[in-house]
Amino acid sequence: MSIAPDKLAQLRILQRQYLQLVDPSQLRWPDAQVLKSYEVQSWMFLHMFDESNVKSPPPERYRLRVLKLLISKLERSIVDPEEDEISDDLMSAMSALLTSNVPSEADSAQQKAFVTYSYPLHSADDSTSGEQAVTLLEARSVISGSGTTGLRTWEAALLLGSYLATDDGRNLIKGKRVFELGAGTGVISILCAKHLDAAGVVATDGDEAVVDAIKTNLFLNQLDVDSLEGCQVRTAALKWGWPVDATTFSEDYGMEVPNVLLGADVTYDKTVIPRLVSTMYEFLDLNPALEILISATIRNEATFETFLNACRRNGFRFEQISYPPTPELEQAGPFYPVSTPIQIWRITKPEAAGCKDPFTV
Repeated sequence: MSIAPDKLAQLRILQRQYLQLVDPSQLRWPDAQVLKSYEVQSWMFLHMFDESNVKSPPPERYRLRVLKLLISKLERSIVDPEEDEISDDLMSAMSALLTSNVPSEADSAQQKAFVTYSYPLHSADDSTSGEQAVTLLEARSVISGSGTTGLRTWEAALLLGSYLATDDGRNLIKGKRVFELGAGTGVISILCAKHLDAAGVVATDGDEAVVDAIKTNLFLNQLDVDSLEGCQVRTAALKWGWPVDATTFSEDYGMEVPNVLLGADVTYDKTVIPRLVSTMYEFLDLNPALEILISATIRNEATFETFLNACRRNGFRFEQISYPPTPELEQAGPFYPVSTPIQIWRITKPEAAGCKDPFTV
């Protein structure tokens, strides 16, 4: 099956959007002339709709919506039925979904679904050196029944992952011990362990149900916590603001003191910032050379300023990393809205930092 490189690149972007469950109205389709090609239709069936070939497919309701859109586009593109036709495989896939017991839109929204985030990795000369994927089982509703937002992936984590997949990000993670605060679905921890050559990773969250969900996602990505080979990955419940015991750290977390501390979308609530900064303070005390990266969606400027003020009053050095979000129509994966600002900040401890009260904000 031969498809021109430029057309294949368009199909890859569509496939990544599809596997990430991007709303069908926002999918970036190739033009009609490309879509009606037999080779292209065969590729789309094999890589998007063939249940025997797609390892972690989107839920049936979503697949059906996308297939209906595709068939509609193909029908409109055909001028001569004797020369152009719609793939029997695509038609059969849609028929099978139409005759199956597909959940309603409301029920489907409440169910957990496979979501795959793709991070194209780039080499120094900006040529793509590989496509690295993280597949998660997510609750797509904004807030779960337990009241936590940690069962879905948020924009700040997607931007942070994109940065870590760059040369600068990979250099920060490679061979390092990584500790994540408020890991949520675990996408960042999994990316570091699976694709970025971290020496060890600990993914933590304050909610036990979220920690259990991270364990499931580790399994989905073939990251066995008991493996003696490759990157060692652990999960743990961690309440911000509680003391971190240096003497039992290795026993508590299965890893020596970390070199890198990560947090994505952890500054959204003004009331938790004192405890978050307290925990950052504890980790900087454990390792004064620690580098902290905090990725934040700036929904409320005053709230984020409270975080920066807390860092300032506790003697932290901080700087914004120059890595702005990619405009939506230029994103090649992962895909996220950019209507609200997203920033990544690096936080370190000056060599001569004095003692402060970590609860002072």
